[in-house]
Amino acid sequence: MSDERRITSEELALYAMQLLSKEEMAELAAAVAQSEEARRELAEIQGDLAAYAVTADMHTPPAVTRERLLKQVARERKAIPIDLPAMGEIRTAEQETRERGGSVLSESAVGPSAGESEAYYRSAREVGSRDYLEEETKAPRGMVGKVLPWIGWAVAAGLAVVTGNLYHQRDDMRSAAATQASQLDHLTADAAAAREVLDTMTDNSAMRVTLTTKGATPPQPTGRATYVASKGALIFLASNLVALEPAKTYELWLIPAGEGQNPIPAGMFRPDARGNASVIMPRLPKGVEAKAFGVTVEAEGGSATPTMPIVLVGE
Repeated sequence: MSDERRITSEELALYAMQLLSKEEMAELAAAVAQSEEARRELAEIQGDLAAYAVTADMHTPPAVTRERLLKQVARERKAIPIDLPAMGEIRTAEQETRERGGSVLSESAVGPSAGESEAYYRSAREVGSRDYLEEETKAPRGMVGKVLPWIGWAVAAGLAVVTGNLYHQRDDMRSAAATQASQLDHLTADAAAAREVLDTMTDNSAMRVTLTTKGATPPQPTGRATYVASKGALIFLASNLVALEPAKTYELWLIPAGEGQNPIPAGMFRPDARGNASVIMPRLPKGVEAKAFGVTVEAEGGSATPTMPIVLVGE
């Protein structure tokens, strides 16, 4: 806030409740517009008022705020009761006139009799008191007229805040649920793949083949294939492989046992620095009986048919 116009918390509270005069409201609005700290504090006060509006607890306002509110009520226009002369004073004047010997006009010419005058003044006093009480009750009604619009705004703001929080919480819960569901799907898929690998390696009906290079001296390249024809499941492990040129790759082939069937590509691989490589669960058709497995060297990207020579073979 600027040094020329310091805004207190009490002024901001009265400003939020619209209990200041038009001049004070305009002055405070201009000061708030120039102060970021005042705007932030005003926003906090309005948020607190919105929260109070949706609760049933009543809180005692600060002493300064209460004093300002009482002054605002005091500025409301009130009726001033008229002080009427007492009946004793009128009767005394009438008696003095008679003692002096003055003529007294008839009641019809002068006005009402003493009884009528007393009734008249009593009625006047009752009317004045009633008007005074009615004006006294107008001030609170005027304050109610000022406070009721604020209460409606505060309730609406509170409901908007609560609704917004509920929507955010719902979105967060949906996002968290979606994330957990995705993670669960991945875990389920990984568990299923691991289970399939284990079943393939432990299946008693699996065909196990060792692929070697004919005529090579140890250590010679070796490949071991575990294949379950009924499931189309294949696990291939190789070791001591020769390193390839950057544009070349090894490709594994399944050679069907049936006559006239072409070799089926079973996956490409490149060995690591130690000459080890593997092909785990490639996409193969189910129910194809294997006669043998072979490995060829192909151009990067693989081939639809084997390129001779076959560097590893096993039946």
